Amino acid sequence: TTSCVTAAAGKLKEWSLILYGTAEHPYHTFSAHQSRSRMLELSAPELEPPKAALSPSQVEVPEDEEDYTGVCHPECGDKGCDGPNADQCLNCVHFSLGSVKTSRKCVSVCPLGYFGDTAARRCRRCHKGCETCSSRAATQCLSCRRGFYHHQEMNTCVTLCPAGFYADESQKNCLKCHPSCKKCVDEPEKCTVCKEGFSLARGSCIPDCEPGTYFDSELIRCGECHHTCGTCVGPGREECIHCAKNFHFHDWKCVPACGEGFYPEEMPGLPHKVCRRCDENCLSCAGSSRNCSRCKTGFTQLGTSCITNHTCSNADETFCEMVKSNRLCERKLFIQFCCRTCLLAG
Repeated sequence: TTSCVTAAAGKLKEWSLILYGTAEHPYHTFSAHQSRSRMLELSAPELEPPKAALSPSQVEVPEDEEDYTGVCHPECGDKGCDGPNADQCLNCVHFSLGSVKTSRKCVSVCPLGYFGDTAARRCRRCHKGCETCSSRAATQCLSCRRGFYHHQEMNTCVTLCPAGFYADESQKNCLKCHPSCKKCVDEPEKCTVCKEGFSLARGSCIPDCEPGTYFDSELIRCGECHHTCGTCVGPGREECIHCAKNFHFHDWKCVPACGEGFYPEEMPGLPHKVCRRCDENCLSCAGSSRNCSRCKTGFTQLGTSCITNHTCSNADETFCEMVKSNRLCERKLFIQFCCRTCLLAG
């Protein structure tokens, strides 16, 4: 009754709408869960007695949007489109580029910095530094962006080429150095640092050959030195650097004894003696160029010196005695003037 309705607020727990003239049976009872979710809290004045069922003409049915019936973009797939542009496709023939935030569009080829994921038909971004790639991995770069070098063995993009590689500025690639080089520049064999077991020589790394051998650049191996050489730069007798034991260095050769007019002299830092020339009047000398042991033809030996053949006489006795007492007889000039006094001096 009306008094019951006005006494307290009520809740509508279940309702249904019957439309006449439908093709299928319209009546469907909601489940308990659906009924609870559809509860409507109504105040008492809003409750009204059930009205007669509405006629079909009284029911408002929203109109559907009209479907696009024009020509789709060539990159649109078999699902069609909502308009004529590449960003209005419902699916793509080749690849979809972009995201929900930036909007997507269909493309035939993915742009630089992306690769085509054929399974998902999506353009996916390459790793940082890659201009073209075959996957997202850092080791799948095919070419690099400006400021990067392509490491062809690792398929990565780097700002500096690692040890054992040099930067090819024309192709922007990291190319491998010669196997003997630890570091190189501009060219494979232009080494700056050598690997262990090699030494740097004029920009090349050559093997550290054993004593008595040299590096043969044609055969790329160590060859034997001449038997007179301790170390050498080639197989010839005149290519010695140091002499073998008991040999002396003379005119770029190592000899068992110095020739006439020469004497062996030790040199600091060298393992062998070097043949030095005797005084110009000496035929042979020992220990010093002035310490003559034999004189050339036309000269006479006076002590350890050789003087010209003439009558051995003194200039002035007093003067020559002074030369003798001051030990000046060794000097060639005084020997010439004071031959007899100096000769007597022995």
